[in-house]
Amino acid sequence: MAHQLIIAAVPDGQGLKQVGELGLAFLLSSLIGLEREWRQKSAGLRTHTLVGTGAALLVIVSKYGFSDVLGPHVVLDPSRVAASIVSGIGFIGGGLIFVRGDAVRGLNTAAVIWITAAIGMACGAGLALLACIAVAAEFVVVFIYPLLAAKLPRSRYIGFAVRVVYEDGRGILREILSVSTGLAFVISRLETHQLERETHGRALVAVTLEVVGQPSVRQLTVDLNELDGVLEVTATDLARNAD
Repeated sequence: MAHQLIIAAVPDGQGLKQVGELGLAFLLSSLIGLEREWRQKSAGLRTHTLVGTGAALLVIVSKYGFSDVLGPHVVLDPSRVAASIVSGIGFIGGGLIFVRGDAVRGLNTAAVIWITAAIGMACGAGLALLACIAVAAEFVVVFIYPLLAAKLPRSRYIGFAVRVVYEDGRGILREILSVSTGLAFVISRLETHQLERETHGRALVAVTLEVVGQPSVRQLTVDLNELDGVLEVTATDLARNAD
């Protein structure tokens, strides 16, 4: 009789409360996914929605899914699945991060995936207020923090990608390297490839330099544009274009 009373006192986990928790996780993770989709990130609306909703469902299963086996001699730890989610989400995050030279890509996207899983877990645990606050905090980090970071003094160790298109066969690459190092820039990576168009009967080559040095590359782009045979120079701030 006591055993039956214990089982009857445990909800089956399929009521309106659990449906609401799962629905909230779906809504909040979809909001985060929309922002990622709008920014054309590698993990967008579908990925974030599935991660957040799946995390919530796993927490709900952990809380209520084993109520039929509970009894005087059966004790379960509801936190065990939550701990596994934290470990398992690392595989998704690890797949989004890659390194090219000295540049790391995907860290922000992996971090957003991680917090989306945490938000889903909070919804599944019934912590709706904390889940909503976490979503608001995520949007502050994504939209407000870049504006604050842009106002900070620029470090002289910021990396830039400089792409130069020039006429092949005139020794211009040596001049490009000489100008770059002459302005105290350090070249961390260099990549060249031949273009499929020509000018004045000469093939064109594009070289991409990843340089580290001054807070600005304006003078470098000006000096490279003045080289005879250089047709195009563009520079990209790697820090501001990182994912």
